Amino acid sequence: MNPALLLTDLLAIGLLVLLFYLPRGGRRELVGNLLVTNVGVMAVATAMATGTIGAGLGLGLFGVLSIIRLRSEELSHREIAYYFAALSLGLLGGLGSLPIAWGAGLMVLVLAAIAVGDHPRIVGHSRCLELVIDRAITEPDALSAYVRTRLGDHIDELTVRRIDLVNDTTAVRVRYSPTTPQGHPRTACAAPAPGDRVDR
Repeated sequence: MNPALLLTDLLAIGLLVLLFYLPRGGRRELVGNLLVTNVGVMAVATAMATGTIGAGLGLGLFGVLSIIRLRSEELSHREIAYYFAALSLGLLGGLGSLPIAWGAGLMVLVLAAIAVGDHPRIVGHSRCLELVIDRAITEPDALSAYVRTRLGDHIDELTVRRIDLVNDTTAVRVRYSPTTPQGHPRTACAAPAPGDRVDR
């Protein structure tokens, strides 16, 4: 066990969440997941490094931890990247045999990848909404057109969460780029039409 690496990992996951994820529009309900995932992987990796657990079992445990997300709520590609970064930082922090310089350097490399890959100038200015529409729309093109008329923006990603034919509702998650009629970025979110319920 290397206490310096453990402290470096805690600092790195703090930077990942507070410096990159939240300021760039990340969902607050996933902050706890990222922290627990990071610390959990770090604890498992530390136990493997100090015990007699074989490498095969260790890789199996890491695989189980990495696929937990696949059996829960669907995440965007961006959120998957942050999950993988949290896993990587935890694994690097738990490898006690890794020199502190190498461990810290690799953590900085992971944070740099997130900093560049998720930079607003690269991914663009986008926002995310959870919409509950007061009708069941099963046709993808019709659903996209309906959402676009309500938001009046460029739709980057539209994911259907649930279609309820009994209660006649459709729940969708929308990532969009707010623009004014002149095509310039706008600072305020578009107001939903009457009858639409919006959950952020």
